[in-house]
Amino acid sequence: MLRIATVFSGIGATEQALKQIGIEHEIVFACDNGERYLSQTADEISRKMEGFSLKEKEKALNELYDSTGKLNNVKQSYLANYHMGESKWFEDIRFIDGTPFRDSIDLFVGGSPCQSFSTYGHKRGLEDTRGTLFYDYARLVQEIQPKAFIFENVTGLLTHDNGKTWKVIIDTFDLLNYDIKYQVLNATNFNLPQLRKRVFVVGINRSLHLKEYSFPTPVELKHKSAEYLDEFVPNKYYLGKKGFEFVTQVQRNQRKARVNQDVIGCQTANQQFNWIGDFRVEDPQARHFNDPKIFVGEYNGKPSVARKMTPNELLRLMGFDNFNIVVDDKVMWRQTGNSIAVPVIKAVIEEIIKIIQ
Repeated sequence: MLRIATVFSGIGATEQALKQIGIEHEIVFACDNGERYLSQTADEISRKMEGFSLKEKEKALNELYDSTGKLNNVKQSYLANYHMGESKWFEDIRFIDGTPFRDSIDLFVGGSPCQSFSTYGHKRGLEDTRGTLFYDYARLVQEIQPKAFIFENVTGLLTHDNGKTWKVIIDTFDLLNYDIKYQVLNATNFNLPQLRKRVFVVGINRSLHLKEYSFPTPVELKHKSAEYLDEFVPNKYYLGKKGFEFVTQVQRNQRKARVNQDVIGCQTANQQFNWIGDFRVEDPQARHFNDPKIFVGEYNGKPSVARKMTPNELLRLMGFDNFNIVVDDKVMWRQTGNSIAVPVIKAVIEEIIKIIQ
């Protein structure tokens, strides 16, 4: 039984990967605030919760987030797809106490947003990262002492703040007593037709004296994006005149929109609802002529209609199988674009499993 925990969990790329691998596993906890933000600082909240038990703290945090008037849509999607009780869900990584989970988690996964660290070079270690969400990720690694961890992020992290941010991150992990390997991996190298580069850091707990980690070997890309399309697409995804002209005319979209690419560009959180990203241009069907909201224009010299990609299509193009959609399209597009490409993290995890089990 593999015991895992994730933070910045999103729609569960790690959990999806484990389902696809078919390994028996338990989700110890997950955490994501669903892009809901509090006006109070962490220090202000902590002072108000002084003397609270763990359950009282979590209840108080839930009430604070509920007071924003926004739902945690990420939590909705996650719990609709993975076997984990709601009591194991945390809203805010800053207030998770990892000590009760010490030495009980095999794999810990997350990828925090990383701003620069103003105290760089003064202390080294965790104190250099205080005030950032990376601090809380690293703190949990220290408190939990998992057998292995995966830290995933955008490649810009490598050069952020002239490389100072990256040096602090790697030095911090090293000081936490983990053997560190990192590599930039592209989804296209794991048979997924999407240009999506991310940096992956794998840490193996030195105290376990396990063998050295090696990143997975890339595989040939054999698939094209057209293989992931829905057989039937409802009319609501097709564009009107303004949208059609924008996505089909490079001089208008300045290459911010791509049409019928065999390999799609990296999905981003906002792409589909503002006509940015990947779109499909197709031959019109009779039903398209009968819908006044759909524009039938000309593309490459023949009548055509243009449409957005459906959430199901984009989920498949991130490597998700049979994902239960319980939120509206705009939210699902965003959640999908924020996720990790499943075949990539799946391959990374498979190499970890060889070491820790």
